[in-house]
Amino acid sequence: MDKLRAMRMFVRVVDAGSFTSVANEMNVTTSLISKEIGRLEEELGVRLLHRSTRGQQLTSIGEGYLKRCRELLVQMDDADAYVQHMQENPRGKLRISVPMALGITDLSQLFSAYMKKYPDVELDIQLGDESLDLIEHGFDLGFRASSQILDSNYVGKPLVRFTYKVCASADYLENHPPIRCTSDLTAHNCFVYSYFKSGNFWPLQQGVSVSGSLRVNSTLFMKQVIEDGLGIGFLPSFVAGEGIEQGKLVEVLPEVSRPDLTLYALYPNRRFTQPKLLNCIEFLQSWFLSRSL
Repeated sequence: MDKLRAMRMFVRVVDAGSFTSVANEMNVTTSLISKEIGRLEEELGVRLLHRSTRGQQLTSIGEGYLKRCRELLVQMDDADAYVQHMQENPRGKLRISVPMALGITDLSQLFSAYMKKYPDVELDIQLGDESLDLIEHGFDLGFRASSQILDSNYVGKPLVRFTYKVCASADYLENHPPIRCTSDLTAHNCFVYSYFKSGNFWPLQQGVSVSGSLRVNSTLFMKQVIEDGLGIGFLPSFVAGEGIEQGKLVEVLPEVSRPDLTLYALYPNRRFTQPKLLNCIEFLQSWFLSRSL
């Protein structure tokens, strides 16, 4: 048995959530994946995963083994990365966590440009707005748009700054009471983004608590409902910008102060960082810089 291969399969099954997903990714049968992990469990003399018709779940020993597998595989990848660095030719896989709205808009263009320049790097990009632990979920790199201090377990490289926009449609504003100051928002149907750290407290001037008929975990979904004239939202400028330019959205209270939003490239704070990852971050910084000129 190739134990290193089996360990990689074990980690991928946990990350992907199913044997079938990993089998499709590796172009092998599901039974082969199951047998490999079964042999690994047999050699170790323990069960790593509880299997059922609804999926699989880590055992308590499996959780500890997973952590150690990740550490070992990172060290193996670091050793490979050293050789790649010496050859000055980035290659291998980068697993990246990307916010949904940015991934569908700006970052899709960015990674198209990256793939053209570095065809030997395989990208595994997961879109989602959840604030995932990059280490726990096996990501090499993540993007976080934040106005707050980042976790010290990570290195954050600032890429670009955005701002927030309070937005409504022209139709909504014509048919509802005027909004002249932040306190006026309390009388309106204000939508809440589920992953916004301040919840329904919008940081406009001294701040205002809002309420409304919609709470949703997608800013793109929220933008559409706002454009349909159903309420008001607090959106990042990279989500609201196109709607404002096209006249589908109107910015409310544009003169009121609010925090900036910085987009960071975030990666685990390790003793040795893979050269292909550093190369990718350098590319990201240059790409955003060229767009701001």
